[in-house]
Amino acid sequence: MKKNSCCFFGHRTINETDQLKAKLIEIIEKLIIDEKVDTFLFGSKSRFNSLCLEIVTEIKEKYPHIKRVYVRAEYPYISKHYKNYLLENYEKTYYPEKIMSSGRASYVERNYEMIDNSYFCIVYYDEQVAPTTRKSGTKIALDYAIKKCKKIIRA
Repeated sequence: MKKNSCCFFGHRTINETDQLKAKLIEIIEKLIIDEKVDTFLFGSKSRFNSLCLEIVTEIKEKYPHIKRVYVRAEYPYISKHYKNYLLENYEKTYYPEKIMSSGRASYVERNYEMIDNSYFCIVYYDEQVAPTTRKSGTKIALDYAIKKCKKIIRA
């Protein structure tokens, strides 16, 4: 686990406000400046994730040394064309070998991978919008990050 790394996880749908964006910019810049964070790990399938990628991409203009890493939960083997497409938005992408046979749990396992490889976790979790018919993937990830004693920052 790298002390200079941070992952993001949150709900698929979020209450996207200017206040949330401003808070995320402040959190991310503070991590870069005060904690020397230079690697940001991203998953997929959530608006929170997409918003954080947009913000880190904007901030990268100011701090060009930071790296965006896409941790895939699908497609263990990708074509050169798809990899090049991904590398338009990320400096690196990989598929964790340990999730190869996890089936429907691949997104949970991918989140565990990101948490294991991060010191900080920026989380968007809202009990009010969490699913009621199943356990929230965000809640599962949050519980795991707490168990692993990660530095959790609530967005």
